[in-house]
Amino acid sequence: MDINFSDKRALVRVDFNVPLHHENLSVMDDTRIRRAMPTITHILEEGGSVILMSHLGRPMKKLKEDGSIDIERFTLKNIVERLTDLLGVEVKFCNETIGEKVTETATLLKRGQVMLLENTRFNEGEKKGDAEFAQALASLADVYVNDAFGTAHRAHASTTTVANYFDEENKCFGFLLENELKNARKVTDEPARPFVAIVGGAKVSDKMLLLDRLIDQVDTLIVGGGMAYTFMKAQGGQIGNSLCEDDRLELALELLTKARQKGVNLLLPSDSVIADAFSNDANTRISPSNLIEDGWMGLDIGVYAQNEFANNIRNAKTIFWNGPMGVFEMSNFSNGTKLIARAVAEATKKGAFSLIGGGDSVAAVNQMGLSKEVSYVSTGGGAMLELLEGKELPGVKAMGLGKVES
Repeated sequence: MDINFSDKRALVRVDFNVPLHHENLSVMDDTRIRRAMPTITHILEEGGSVILMSHLGRPMKKLKEDGSIDIERFTLKNIVERLTDLLGVEVKFCNETIGEKVTETATLLKRGQVMLLENTRFNEGEKKGDAEFAQALASLADVYVNDAFGTAHRAHASTTTVANYFDEENKCFGFLLENELKNARKVTDEPARPFVAIVGGAKVSDKMLLLDRLIDQVDTLIVGGGMAYTFMKAQGGQIGNSLCEDDRLELALELLTKARQKGVNLLLPSDSVIADAFSNDANTRISPSNLIEDGWMGLDIGVYAQNEFANNIRNAKTIFWNGPMGVFEMSNFSNGTKLIARAVAEATKKGAFSLIGGGDSVAAVNQMGLSKEVSYVSTGGGAMLELLEGKELPGVKAMGLGKVES
């Protein structure tokens, strides 16, 4: 950040969309808040003041029975206590996003002070990228800092449109967003080889563009999780009651053909941990992944697949991992994902660059205490996927940087 923040009010878009405890609505996981601390403290230490804005959840999709917003559940007031503790500075909370009250509070901010605006998604103009709403936000500050990588793929008012009201000298990325882009480039721009990508999760349709793009880039593509069974069935395999997208069978064959043509080693799990019900208490056994009996379903990768995947990962020089190898939230079907996490950490220790992006992959390395043993853990699953798919992120483009070229 090359702006001099002394005596300036900085409007900072952060990603404080954190999970809350269901009962008392206190912060359950403060990772995203912690990751924003370097940017906020830097501005304060330079003598600036900070106006923070963020969304929290999807309040417009979870309205109360009378059609009103559930303010109690989605207010950012719920994070003020944790934010204050982490910053060591009193956070002034404003229960509005724009208006006279907000403007007055912002105008009175002194050096070293912090205020937090209410959930940006309480305003209908946020998701529409509304210019009037964005201009009202911009009027609160002298400079704009975007540090919300997790929402950089959304063309919303507070992530994208607002940047139009600041000239180039008065807007910049925060440290978190800068780091996200820098680490993405290590995967997209001339990665060290062998380059191994691990993609898991339930559906091929969710990762279609990513898989297609990765085949153009990687040496080995490991496919696990529920999506693997669509590939199995496409090749004539018997998958029992395993998850499958029948309308994506042709696409799976096309991806397999493209991988062969490109000389990419596309690995599917040779064996699976199968169960007779989608339950942690189900009966289980091991089966070849393409010979699963009716009434049984694959819920994790088997021992042979674990060893094959891990051996390829341990020899890699660049690693990208998105998505679990099985039903990670059930302890009896989490072993494959955990083994992948350990293999990625081992490869990193040997000098590989490893980028982790996406819910359960991040959860796995965090739960196993391996987050500091991999190179970089991304805060933005959807944004990172779109970046690696070769898409332009609106929140990045609006700042004048453009997309990360591969």
